[in-house]
Amino acid sequence: MFKKILIANRGEIALRIIRTCKEMGIKTVAVYSTADRESLHVRFADEAVCIGPPPSKDSYLNIPNIISAAELTNADAIHPGYGFLSENAKFSAICEEYGIKFIGATADQINSMGDKASAKDTMKAAGVPTIPGSEGLLKDVKQGIEIANKIGYPVILKATAGGGGRGMRQVWKDGDFEDAWNSARQESAAAFGNDGMYLEKYIEDPRHIEIQVIGDQFGKVCHLSERDCSIQRRHQKLVEEAPSPFMTPDLRERMGAAAIKGATAVKYEGAGTVEFLVDKHRNFYFMEMNTRIQVEHPVTEEVINFDLIKEQIKVASGIPISGKSYTPEMHAIECRINAEDPYNNFRPSPGKITHFHSPGGHGVRVDTHVYAGYNVPPNYDSMIAKLICVAQTRDEALCTMERALSEFVIEGIKTTIPFHLKLLQDPNFRAGNFTTKFMESFEIGSEE
Repeated sequence: MFKKILIANRGEIALRIIRTCKEMGIKTVAVYSTADRESLHVRFADEAVCIGPPPSKDSYLNIPNIISAAELTNADAIHPGYGFLSENAKFSAICEEYGIKFIGATADQINSMGDKASAKDTMKAAGVPTIPGSEGLLKDVKQGIEIANKIGYPVILKATAGGGGRGMRQVWKDGDFEDAWNSARQESAAAFGNDGMYLEKYIEDPRHIEIQVIGDQFGKVCHLSERDCSIQRRHQKLVEEAPSPFMTPDLRERMGAAAIKGATAVKYEGAGTVEFLVDKHRNFYFMEMNTRIQVEHPVTEEVINFDLIKEQIKVASGIPISGKSYTPEMHAIECRINAEDPYNNFRPSPGKITHFHSPGGHGVRVDTHVYAGYNVPPNYDSMIAKLICVAQTRDEALCTMERALSEFVIEGIKTTIPFHLKLLQDPNFRAGNFTTKFMESFEIGSEE
């Protein structure tokens, strides 16, 4: 087992990893930018190293500084958390080169799943259902229009190196194709330095359902059930739950088996998520694989009583998994609490938190790194907390969530708590009747 782990991340996920390491008797090293000097992950780690100024490129994305911090503190492993360098194949390879274990996928596994066009080919070859579309990258507009007419409109253009909705365009007819092609390529080149595009059939009003998987160093893979992540705004998840209210035992069995097939095909090691789009007839199609821990991993932990971070660390140290796949025994919901103003188009709201009161009680979990007096920096993602509620049934979990949200007090900045309270009052959400398009028609109203 590792003696000391450096956490190459910040905020709540860094604190989450530190907690599990402490329980396992493993020393921890926090890295931080000057903007995060007062963050709790810095305070609770055994050691802390400043790795640069606030901009991510100069700190949390600065590979030489992170490797130097690991060598300076004699860390024998690095946990990347999510975001930043967690799916960076170069970073994974450099860790291996320096004899530091990267707690996550290997460079080859990240490369095979990181490029969406090659990931689709890999899954298709493994027998995982994929969305009809182009075979690899498109050569030009003409080829794209030919394929669109063959599979039928609407279609969606996607950047092969994309993420977060960037480099994506829906196309409904031939006449709109060239403009969509040009703008998507331009956006992708600017965001990712890669303008490669592929095309897929556009699945109207789908569910976004993902399967959590774990693979070990011996080729064994299991799945830990599903999460429904359909409540999204601009392709950013807002609420996640497990199990999905749309799920059936048969669908779970088929999706779980498909996820295991796909992960086994790349000899996947560590925690990962195979994401699917599911249409109204419960046909499911591979979308992408995230080769890291997810923001929403706590809902899975709560419904199967399982520490995913601990499992990541055990797998990375060479301990085999049991191979058992799981069925949820409870129902859990996660609300992302962001420093954003929901009444002003979710505009970021950095600043000093003047008052902070965390909810509690049975079935309530809060993952956060903030406190009264903490300054939310403007340099990073706006998520400041995750509120997770678990109960025997979905309705009970919703009631617990509503109560917990009403107790959650964060003053000095705007947060998404009012949005979540309004969402919980929506009859369609309450009934589990929603798709990825739900937020397009949802109105929060005006601030009282």
